[in-house]
Amino acid sequence: MPGSVLGNVVRRVEDPELLVGVGKYVDDIAVDGVLFAAFARSPYPHALIHSIDVTRAQAMPGVVAVYTADDVDLPSIPPPFGAPMHPAVLRPALAMTRARYSSEPVVIVLAETLAQAEDATEAVDIDWEPIPAVTDIEKAIAPGAPLQFPEVGTNLVMGLRDVAGPDPLEGADVVVRGRFENQLIAVAPMEGNSIAVIPGAPGDETELTIYVATQMPHRIRDAICGVFGIDPAAVHVITPNVGGAFGGKIGLPSEYAAIIAAALLANRPVKWLEGRTENLVGMHGRSQVQYGELGFKRDGTIVGLKARAIGESGAYGGFGGSLVVGPTRNMSQGVYKIPVISFDAAVSMTNTSPIGAFRGAGRPEAASLIERLMDMGADELGIDPAELRRRNLIQPDAFPYRTVTGMLYDIGDYEVPLDEALRIADYDGLLAEQRARRERGDKMLLGIGLSTYVEITAGGPGGEFGAVEVHPDGSATVRAGTAASGQGHATAFSSIVSACLGIPIEKIRFLQADTAQVPRGGGTGGSRSLQIGGVAVGEAAKIVLTMGLELAAELLEADPEDLELNAEGHLGIVGVPSRSLSWADLAEIAHERGTVLAAQNDFVPPGPTFPFGAHISVVEIDSETGQVRPLRHIAVDDAGKVLNPLLVGGQQHGGLAQGLSQALWEEFRYDDDGNPVTGTFASYAMPSAAETITYEASNTETPTPYNPLGAKGIGESATIGATPAVQNAVVDALSHLGVRHLDMPATPERVWRAITDAKAGRLADPWREPPDVFSTLPERPPPTPADANVETA
Repeated sequence: MPGSVLGNVVRRVEDPELLVGVGKYVDDIAVDGVLFAAFARSPYPHALIHSIDVTRAQAMPGVVAVYTADDVDLPSIPPPFGAPMHPAVLRPALAMTRARYSSEPVVIVLAETLAQAEDATEAVDIDWEPIPAVTDIEKAIAPGAPLQFPEVGTNLVMGLRDVAGPDPLEGADVVVRGRFENQLIAVAPMEGNSIAVIPGAPGDETELTIYVATQMPHRIRDAICGVFGIDPAAVHVITPNVGGAFGGKIGLPSEYAAIIAAALLANRPVKWLEGRTENLVGMHGRSQVQYGELGFKRDGTIVGLKARAIGESGAYGGFGGSLVVGPTRNMSQGVYKIPVISFDAAVSMTNTSPIGAFRGAGRPEAASLIERLMDMGADELGIDPAELRRRNLIQPDAFPYRTVTGMLYDIGDYEVPLDEALRIADYDGLLAEQRARRERGDKMLLGIGLSTYVEITAGGPGGEFGAVEVHPDGSATVRAGTAASGQGHATAFSSIVSACLGIPIEKIRFLQADTAQVPRGGGTGGSRSLQIGGVAVGEAAKIVLTMGLELAAELLEADPEDLELNAEGHLGIVGVPSRSLSWADLAEIAHERGTVLAAQNDFVPPGPTFPFGAHISVVEIDSETGQVRPLRHIAVDDAGKVLNPLLVGGQQHGGLAQGLSQALWEEFRYDDDGNPVTGTFASYAMPSAAETITYEASNTETPTPYNPLGAKGIGESATIGATPAVQNAVVDALSHLGVRHLDMPATPERVWRAITDAKAGRLADPWREPPDVFSTLPERPPPTPADANVETA
């Protein structure tokens, strides 16, 4: 066998073309006769539309067409997964009689240049009647709130409560309580939404060719076909390079539907490239308000968890709001033995942009909830936070472990990454330094925050497609149903095939994200790609290897069991190096016989996998200004078998940056009237390299039994572990002053006010009674084993 590349650092094969500038994004696709699209958008968060006059816009230079909702006539665009949360809460391609959020698209303009299209949007005359708006997710479901859909009668579009049972807090010696805000975040990928639509000529088999920046080409094709009534075989979707996605590019945005409709109406190619402000205002995630209560015995044993949470869907019941009902509730147990859990969840509509997924999609919110409560419990009980966690960890011999909320954890050894993180951090040394600073009365306060977490990956239904073909020149082609947006699929999947067949990576061509080249695929989301798509490709390669061995055995007049893949990557007789055939030889002979050395495979895992880990954050706070500066962040993540440390490290570093950023800096905000106030990078606090730090990321390996690679997902783990660790570190730095909680982001003003109030004896209570809405929710049936396989994108 040749030396396997798996488990070793392999440089990314995707990077050279990007580094020299020849890689193509949607913006780089040259399309003959293309028109550029721009949208006239609502300047109000909530307003009635009495009339629209496009006469002046149509007369502007270069304008080819101007369309309103009457022309486009698409009153219902499906959410990314499944049906809308309420049958009457339907999102149109263009606003019709009412705009429900600031920047909602109302009119689409097509022109010969982008500048001409944008200029013409300013000439659209709309008769608006502004009406009251609500952007606070709790106020939105309070009596008398302005209604998004008056005919529905409520902004509460979804909600479930657990069946009444034992009181989770009964028998507790100590109960800690807190109201926690998981703030609204702008996804902010480098490339916003981008699409180019090319209608086919009359009589063409392909009615539409679409270049689009998406995580799920086949799913977006199917959504398009459903909306427009087109046969999937007549729609060709191609995804070139994608400049980041993070969960924000999994659906069919209303703008995409409007662009496709406009291209069909004009019978001309149309391109739309989302601007930075459009993206910052329109692509959001997170946003929950959580009420958590955790009961303990005096020795630190957890008695039970009682939680109630409200998720924000934004306008039209967007997909993101439902995350509180699904993954946040499902993963609320974390890594701990919690015998009783009660979790009620409600979803609130507001006059904000529809909320979608963002790295982790409901799981970081679950980790933030339980990890804040664990730190509050440690403070109340006088037990070290690391020790309190250790006493309550689910033990390795308990796996597979069924949680109270119905999840079936595949495998885990939670103490190993915790011990490793404590060792790397020199935890005892940090505590000693913190004590010394406090004794000296230093103005620079030191905070040490921990989190131990578990998350779910590959939780959605279905499997993934993979195919491998060896060519007569000795090269191979790999096809995969996933769609990379920067993760390194070409490197990872080619490495798997190279390890199986002995073909050098540089001779392997990787094809993805093209519905004409790849017949089916689930796409990328929920950290599913390697453990499902990679396995599908690997299993196809094994079939090709068997085909090659059988053909070589025939030609060499030997038994297939006497053959091996040797160090040169040839198939030959064991112990007889001179009697072997190369893949080029075998593929050429197969070609002469009218066959190919090729195989397809669909891999469906038996269930999701559950990565885990431990993070330690160290921060420094200037007590005079409230400025928080991260000093160190130690991440020990366990995603099963590590196949390429370089790719895993890249995912960890990206996740850590976004996790720290939510805890310390990022928040998308609206003013009291519902207008967005953080629509540019001048106002939205996206960190630069100057604010971030060098991360100390490492791994433990606990292979999953659910796939042959033993791999779990890694794309979102670091974000899930990082955010609560940093938040806990900030609170820990202030804990000797009596501060018990601080919501994210830990801005200098927020921290300074907490310090000032604490020194003045105005200690804030982190708890307040939740709203009455939870008592009105329908009951959720008790969990069943099948629930373990139902999760998020």
